[in-house]
Amino acid sequence: MHGDTITTLLLVVAFVCLTAVVSSGVSASPSPLRFHYIYLRNFTTAVDSSPPSSSPRRDGRPTLALLHRDAVFGTTYPSKRHAVVALAARDGARAEYLQQRLSPSSSSTYQPTMTTEVGSKVVSGISEGSGEYFARVGVGSPPTEQYLVVDSGSDVIWVQCLPCTQCYAQADPLFDPAASTSFAAVPCGSGVCRTLPGGSSGCGAGEPCRYEVSYGDGSYTEGVLAMETLTFGDSTPVQEVAIGCGHRNRGLFVAAAGLLGLGWGPMSLVGQLGGAAGGAFSYCLASRGADAGAGSLVFGRSDAMPVGAVWVPLLRNAQAPSFYYVGLTGLGVGGERLPLQSNLFDLGEDGGGGVVMDTGTAVTRLPPDAYAALRDAFTDAVGGGLPRAPGVSLFDTCYDLSGYASVRVPTVALYFGGDEGTALTLPAKNLLVAMDDHGMYCLAFAASASGLSILGNIQQQGIQITVDSATGYVGFGPTTC
Repeated sequence: MHGDTITTLLLVVAFVCLTAVVSSGVSASPSPLRFHYIYLRNFTTAVDSSPPSSSPRRDGRPTLALLHRDAVFGTTYPSKRHAVVALAARDGARAEYLQQRLSPSSSSTYQPTMTTEVGSKVVSGISEGSGEYFARVGVGSPPTEQYLVVDSGSDVIWVQCLPCTQCYAQADPLFDPAASTSFAAVPCGSGVCRTLPGGSSGCGAGEPCRYEVSYGDGSYTEGVLAMETLTFGDSTPVQEVAIGCGHRNRGLFVAAAGLLGLGWGPMSLVGQLGGAAGGAFSYCLASRGADAGAGSLVFGRSDAMPVGAVWVPLLRNAQAPSFYYVGLTGLGVGGERLPLQSNLFDLGEDGGGGVVMDTGTAVTRLPPDAYAALRDAFTDAVGGGLPRAPGVSLFDTCYDLSGYASVRVPTVALYFGGDEGTALTLPAKNLLVAMDDHGMYCLAFAASASGLSILGNIQQQGIQITVDSATGYVGFGPTTC
């Protein structure tokens, strides 16, 4: 069976109320939506799986199509359950890495493994094999098309390069810097080289700046830093972008040529575009599967700042400044706010806790007390009318809906900013995961192994999300994809 098995995970609960319901407690908004009515047969799995690498824009601003890994590489699984178990395994590795990386005990001491010849140490947020969404980017002049993992927790942009001392298998031909007229190695000691975390130690005057990105699972890339031209489909090429040209690379990056970092640091694409993008970008994550259509990634303030979005402040973790945190203050189920401890989602001064947005994690993780309260409220609202099913992997709240054409489930809302703050009611399709082709569905949330909460891509999927790193706000809605 093809990778379309994963497509159904999120599309299976499609309904007329799939749009994100956004309300503000400070305005005269209508009563909170309490239930979604899910028609299990009202979904589509056969959509265009070969969208263009970008959509042309009149203003020429960088725009990319975002594709799920299974749509890019046509991943096949023996069954849908195998696909979900594989997703859970990748997700567990990613969540474990983030919990280790962002814990107070390791944030200030976390260091990658370094070889003696590499002087610039770079730490980022992707775990081996956890790339979930990809973009098609042209590298060099003339452009060589490459699939890159899109990672909101990473800064450095890099691709595998010839000559390659050690490279993993990728879908596209390796990038050859000798064939690019715009490739220019960055000298050691330059301002760009000093921008790398760890500085420019280990290389001498007149030598190229060397970098290493090392991850918590032992995967890494290392090579030289260079200025290069990147092309995003039909958009105007972006010149003088600092990228890593990796000659020694190890890891299972799902056949991608490298990584496109969208983190909050100066070396990410957003940081490097600076005034050209206004410090803002917008993305909409499409559903999963080999038959899934494309989401979108748009850079630039005028295009990426939707009217009508609900804006909440971004928080910055001084111990891990590349990651985007949000000020979540509570959860709601069935239109009722849950009685949770007031500081349960707070980001501590030591860098512990908090709620990080991550495109590489699929399932939202919550502190154990918060997850237990959400799960219990959800099951109570569903009631005893729906038959339960055994849990699978990290999913412990499952239902056998094989005999149903439609079901009623309670809404789940995220609250930001105190008792009278902003509420985001999640689309129905972002609440459940289909486990097989026979009607088994599970609640798409899980307990965290620490105080860290992770807003995963299943819960982000289908909602237009705008990150304004210049002003420190993130917007949800108003449109969907």
